[in-house]
Amino acid sequence: MTTTRIGISLAIAALALAAAPGAAEAAGPLDDPAFAKVITCGACHGVNGNSKSDMQPIIAGLDAAYFKRQIENYATGKRPSPEMEPYAKQVQFLGVEWIAGYFAAQRREPTPLRPQPDAVARGRSVAAQCVICHGENGRGDATRLIPALAGQPPGYLAQQMVLFKADTRDPGDPLLSAKKALMRTIPDGQFPDLAAYYSSLR
Repeated sequence: MTTTRIGISLAIAALALAAAPGAAEAAGPLDDPAFAKVITCGACHGVNGNSKSDMQPIIAGLDAAYFKRQIENYATGKRPSPEMEPYAKQVQFLGVEWIAGYFAAQRREPTPLRPQPDAVARGRSVAAQCVICHGENGRGDATRLIPALAGQPPGYLAQQMVLFKADTRDPGDPLLSAKKALMRTIPDGQFPDLAAYYSSLR
């Protein structure tokens, strides 16, 4: 068999393999039309939204409706953030439905950061007052647009508590008034412990 015929045979075999059952399951991330639209997000939020940073939230597995609400709030300045506002507008331009659906479909991986056990223990007692909204296991309630806290980076969680308490996150939002009132009853020094507890949940 000549070299040319060998090359043709190999090409046919490769095409047949690609068309075989299971080829679709082996498709790479670039086969997802939304993947190209979320590459920028990965710079801060990690591959497929699984942040490894202490200060950047994990957005993999995030409820699509909640994701879209946050993008809208960032883009309009209702949730003030000089860093996120331009990216939120980019997400709206590229297609928030696509991008929200993409991250909602990703498997969430808890933060690799491990809080100190004593901080987790202290935070567990403080968390009793948070159960009414975020649940016993920190999974939240998608029907009420309450996000899961379990497994999020502790630094990010503590930061958001401070912002809620100061009413600098979504200032004046009536949907968050009860949460902010609760945050004002918690001393700032307890926020790291509370964050450690929720971050430790798996």
